[in-house]
Amino acid sequence: MAEIIGVIEQLWRYPVKSTGGERLDSVEVDDRGLAGDRLYAVRDGSGKLGSGKNTRRFRRMDGLLRLSARLGHLLDGPELFDPLGRPVLDPTAFLRAYLQRDDVELAREDSVSHFDQLPVSVLTTATLDWVAEAAPSAVVDVRRFRPNILLRTPPGTPPFSEDAWFGREAHGSARLGARLAFVRSSERCAMTTAAQPGLPHAPEILKAIAQFHDSQLDALAEVAAPGRLAVGDTLTLA
Repeated sequence: MAEIIGVIEQLWRYPVKSTGGERLDSVEVDDRGLAGDRLYAVRDGSGKLGSGKNTRRFRRMDGLLRLSARLGHLLDGPELFDPLGRPVLDPTAFLRAYLQRDDVELAREDSVSHFDQLPVSVLTTATLDWVAEAAPSAVVDVRRFRPNILLRTPPGTPPFSEDAWFGREAHGSARLGARLAFVRSSERCAMTTAAQPGLPHAPEILKAIAQFHDSQLDALAEVAAPGRLAVGDTLTLA
């Protein structure tokens, strides 16, 4: 039975992995995810990608969240902005000075995906409101969780309603709307607590999510069918 789960309130794309993103009114969605999302990353001399953590694939590079990026319609290279919001003329030269590393460069994705997990992240306003209540001393903002879609849910929707979507598909209301197949949630890390423009360091956020929901928050999806998504579209579970 079809079920409307909410209305798209915000769309976000992150042209450069681990930097601030850009809000969109509408976007094409292909098999890879939102067009241009995480298409670029800061890569070091060993091939690791700049991130908020150290893993086999990622290198922690503090300060990336203070930067932001936006992408043109042709996806032919991102525009990078410094912590004051000023455009950067030479991204690689700027990154080397800013990070104090001479082995980094701004690199486009090749055969290995830049994504940590799955292509599309959806977060509900019900869950975001819960975080604000659970961590009242923190400045809670959707930017801390870096979703692609912030979904406005109906009044009375419980937090973490996203958990009920796993194993199901949802489609946008537009005639050529994309279809998403929900798989699981993200395991949150210290990036949710990190400082970024207008948002101070807030460790209490991750502590609350860990205590009450096993560090899990959002719904991650694969793209079941390409299409378009726009602010104001409804999402309906098949």
